[in-house]
Amino acid sequence: MDLKTLKTGLVGAALAVGVVSSGWAQVAGTATLGVTATEIQAVAAGWSLKKSILGKKVYNDEGRVVGKVDDVIVAPDKALSYAIIGAGGFLGMGKHDVAIPINQFRIDNGKIMLAGATKDAIKALPKFEYAR
Repeated sequence: MDLKTLKTGLVGAALAVGVVSSGWAQVAGTATLGVTATEIQAVAAGWSLKKSILGKKVYNDEGRVVGKVDDVIVAPDKALSYAIIGAGGFLGMGKHDVAIPINQFRIDNGKIMLAGATKDAIKALPKFEYAR
């Protein structure tokens, strides 16, 4: 890498850090990109799907495991709408995926809870299949 390329990269990085740390959102046309410094605090306090939800066990109100969160579907209107729960099966064989509205879950002592659920009740729900 030559000195000119290095200087250009460092100046670009400094500008990017300045914009982010100043709390200004970038603007392209009339749409605001990114989040403000205030909004970033709310984002940081939120749940990470990757770290806190995906792959986690789902428990019923009796403390029994009834499935696992395999995916989260964002509806076309951009609302977080459904968790895809995998129930049953062993090593992926006979697994039954179902869609359950997010508002039916609650978090209790760090566990994802689905009141009234049983493995049989989940298996009785219509099977979820991704659109092709």
